[in-house]
Amino acid sequence: MRPILFFPLVLLLLGGCVSALVNVATAPVRLTGKAIDLATTSQSERDENRGRALRRLEQRYGKLEREYRKETARCAQGRAQSCARQQAIMAEMEEIRPQLPVQPD
Repeated sequence: MRPILFFPLVLLLLGGCVSALVNVATAPVRLTGKAIDLATTSQSERDENRGRALRRLEQRYGKLEREYRKETARCAQGRAQSCARQQAIMAEMEEIRPQLPVQPD
């Protein structure tokens, strides 16, 4: 009679141990999966990163355009320093322009 009562009691007491053993056994698989996920970049993440980079370039280009217009006006007034600055701004704009996507007219 005792073994019959003892067996269910042992199962109840070892229930937590079994789940702990399962967690320990599956931990390497879960950690490997997480490491692979962190090490790789999905296509959507690459697209998001590319979009952010393009927006930063477009913002920089827009700022340069505004500065270029101001320096052009100052250069027209005869300020030699503004003419030099205008040329430097144009050079930077020329570097950025090939990286920007073509805008349809």
